[in-house]
Amino acid sequence: MRRWVLLLVVTLVIASAAQAADDPDQKSYPSLKIGGFSDFNFFASEEDEGDRGRSGFKEGQFVLHFVSEVADRIDFFGEVSMTAREEDDFKVELERGIIKYTHNDRFKVSFGRFHTPINWWNTAFHHGQYLQTSVARPAMTRFGGEFIPVHFVGAQAEGLIPSGSHNLKYIVGLGNGRDEVISQGGDAGDVNSNRAWLVNLSSKPDYAYGLQYGGAYYSDKITLEPAPGVFEEYDEAIVSCYVLWNRETPEVIVEYARVEHEGEDTGESFTSDAYYVQLAYRLPQLNSKLKPYARYEKIDVDEGQTVFGALMDRQGYLGGLRIDVVNLFAVKVEYRHQRTEDDPYVDAVWAQAAFVF
Repeated sequence: MRRWVLLLVVTLVIASAAQAADDPDQKSYPSLKIGGFSDFNFFASEEDEGDRGRSGFKEGQFVLHFVSEVADRIDFFGEVSMTAREEDDFKVELERGIIKYTHNDRFKVSFGRFHTPINWWNTAFHHGQYLQTSVARPAMTRFGGEFIPVHFVGAQAEGLIPSGSHNLKYIVGLGNGRDEVISQGGDAGDVNSNRAWLVNLSSKPDYAYGLQYGGAYYSDKITLEPAPGVFEEYDEAIVSCYVLWNRETPEVIVEYARVEHEGEDTGESFTSDAYYVQLAYRLPQLNSKLKPYARYEKIDVDEGQTVFGALMDRQGYLGGLRIDVVNLFAVKVEYRHQRTEDDPYVDAVWAQAAFVF
């Protein structure tokens, strides 16, 4: 049944594209627009940053966005990043590549590589650091992290649910799960014959402007190869929820996620939790250019679990000030007080210039 539904959707998309191409009154396609983000950083830390020392300048990501109307109701979005690495070169990666068909506000279907809609931050703030208040993402949802699958390759359907003033929205997805390196998605194909699937529901009620809340469920089967020719499989289930008040005066974001792994052969079950709370307030002085913020975050990894590999317990505090110097250019100064496992807290200071071009 699932295959027939996917075949029907693909047929509708192709038919719509063919009809648009045959109509001489249609506007010219494709219509491509390119924009981008970048940032530059300075940090000073009590802890060594790999073999790069305890302080210095750091190149941020250089990100390009490609937006194109392919045909009537069919759009393409692409995001490419270039990230500085310790090997003295840049890693180029297709972060998102999405082709979308919009039937109406209640039904849109997309195919490609997405940021997994498993929590709010992951789909609200992408690779442009200018978009978010803080210098970096929370640890539970950071790029290259293991706690949640940041990328998702497959198909998604989304739309509004008739719900009056509650403004409910749904997202459902079917695609490849985590790769053998679980911090990566299955870009070249899934590692097993089991597809990952997810459901996300959210609400933006009219009766409280700025309020938004929602939750998601994600299911997958993870295949690991701890030794050559030795495979282990784990059922993965992720439950997440969030609530936010996003009016700048104030900004309040609270997110929680629980990840459960159960070994198919051993039957052992492991549960890990993570959450963060971020508060910010845009001050009225200086034409509302100043925005102080603070965040507390924690990751609690179940002792004895093997799926997360080197991921350790983590908790920390940070506070900072964002200054919107001009439109599309911001400077952030941030102090961090964090630790992993039971190690002593480490202090660090970061400064970032983030902009849109």
